[in-house]
Amino acid sequence: MPCFLGADIGTTNLKAVLLDERERLLGHASRPLRIARPRPGWSEQDPQSWWRAFLAVCAELRDQVPNAWRRIAAIGFSGQMHAALCLDDRDRPLRPAILWNDARAQAECDALASALPDVRRIAGVPPMAGFTAPKLLWLRKHEPETFAALAHILLPKDYIRLRLTGEYMTDMSDAAGTLLLDQAARRWSEPIVAAAGIPPTTLPRLAEGNELIAKLRPEMARKLGLSGAVLVAAGAGDAAAGAIGIGAIGPGDSFISLGTSGQYFMADDRYRLAAEPTIHCFAHGLPHRWYRMAALLNGADCLRWISRLLGADATVMLARLGSSPPKPSPLLFLPYLAGERTPHDDPALRAAFLGVSHSTDSNDLVRSVLEGVALSFADVAERVEHEASPSAPLPIIGGAARSAAWMQMFADVLNRTVVLYRGSEHASAWGAARLARLACTGERPETVCLKPRIAQSFDPRPARYAAYLRKLEPFRRALSLARLGRKSEAL
Repeated sequence: MPCFLGADIGTTNLKAVLLDERERLLGHASRPLRIARPRPGWSEQDPQSWWRAFLAVCAELRDQVPNAWRRIAAIGFSGQMHAALCLDDRDRPLRPAILWNDARAQAECDALASALPDVRRIAGVPPMAGFTAPKLLWLRKHEPETFAALAHILLPKDYIRLRLTGEYMTDMSDAAGTLLLDQAARRWSEPIVAAAGIPPTTLPRLAEGNELIAKLRPEMARKLGLSGAVLVAAGAGDAAAGAIGIGAIGPGDSFISLGTSGQYFMADDRYRLAAEPTIHCFAHGLPHRWYRMAALLNGADCLRWISRLLGADATVMLARLGSSPPKPSPLLFLPYLAGERTPHDDPALRAAFLGVSHSTDSNDLVRSVLEGVALSFADVAERVEHEASPSAPLPIIGGAARSAAWMQMFADVLNRTVVLYRGSEHASAWGAARLARLACTGERPETVCLKPRIAQSFDPRPARYAAYLRKLEPFRRALSLARLGRKSEAL
C-alpha cells in the first residue's frame, strides 16, 4: 500500500504528515522555526533552518512508522507564501529570506503601481509590501551587490524541493503571491517582470500543483532512508494547500485559516477581481481554479505576543477561559502588531488597547486579544462573500483552531456556525500529501480532495452576537489610533 508525505514549511513551524491511500494519518511531526527581526518592520528567516527542520521531521516520522516510511511513493510540499529567497549560481542563499510579514518595501510598491497602473488587473491585487516583487525592487536599490549576484528566485517550499530534486520550479498558487503572475493566463507576466526589473532567467518554471515534477535524487533518497523512485509533486502555497486539504476546491467553498497570520478564503472556478481592492484574487493549487482571499497579517501570533508579554503559556491562558469565555471583554484590542493587509493595506499600522483601567486583569487582556482577531475577520467577511449567501457552516483550520473558546467566539462574532474538520490542524500538510497522491496516481481532484468528517461544531448565540456587533463599529472607527501608533513609532 503506497504512502504519501506532505510537508508544510510554515512561518513558525515546519509540519509533516504521512498518509496512506485510504487517507489514514499514519504519523505527524513538527519542528519550530525562528523569525529574525533585525530592524523595526523587518522579518527574515534563515533558509537553512527550513532544511534542518525538514530533515528532523523526516527522521522522526521514519522512527515513528518505519514500515510506512519505506512505502512512500510521492512527496508534496506546502509553504508560507510571498517570501524573497535569493540564490547565487551555486544555489547558496545570498542573504536571509525576506518573509511575507516584512514591511520594508512600501516605497517600492508605490513605484511599481506608478510604473504599471494595470498591475492589479494582471496580478489580482495591488502592490503590497509583503509580496515578492516589491522586496526584489528593494534589494536592487538597497543591496545592489545581492541583486547583482542573483541567479535564482525561489519560495520557501521550492527551496526544499530544489535540494531534493535539483529542479528550479514553483506552482501556480505560490507564484500567485509573488505579484509576478498573470493570474488569468497562469504564466509569468512579462509587463510586471519588466517593470520590476527582474531578469526573467531568475524565475522558476511554473507547474500546476498536482503536476509531477521530478524524482528524488538518489543521494537524497538514501539520506532520507527511502528506496525506489519517489516522485515529487509541485505542491501549493499554504492557503491553497489548506483548501485542498479540506476539500475547498469548488465555487463558493469558503473557510478561515488561523495560523500565525489569517486568511478568509473562497474558491472560484474563474478569475475575477473583487470589488474591494485588497481582496486577493489568485490562482488555486489545482488547474482551472482560482480563489478570493482576505489576508490578515495578525492571527495566532497575537496570542503568542500577549502570552510572552504576560509571561504565561498560551495553552494555560486559553484553558482558563474554559470552552467559552464568560462574556465579552470590557476592552477593545486593535490587532495590528504587524500592520495589516486586508482591508487597510498599511504595513505600518500598530496595535492598541482601549478601555484599560485599574481593574483590568490578565484575563481581560487575553479575551480582548482573541476578540480583536475575531473582529478583524468580521470586518472582512462581507468583502469576501459579498456575492454569496454565507449560511453554510464555516470551517476553520490551523493550529489555533484547537481552542474551543476561540472557536465559539468566532461563531458568535460572525453569527455563523463554525466547524472543525478531523485533522484540520494539519490541513496545509494534508493538502500537500493529497497533491503528492494526485501527481502519483493521476486521479481526478474531485475524487481525492473531499471534505473531511466534522469533528466539532460551534453555533452562534444571538445575545453574544448582538454584544459583539456593538463592538464592531467602534473597532472600525478606532483605526485612527492604529495610525497614531504608526506615527509615534516613527518619532
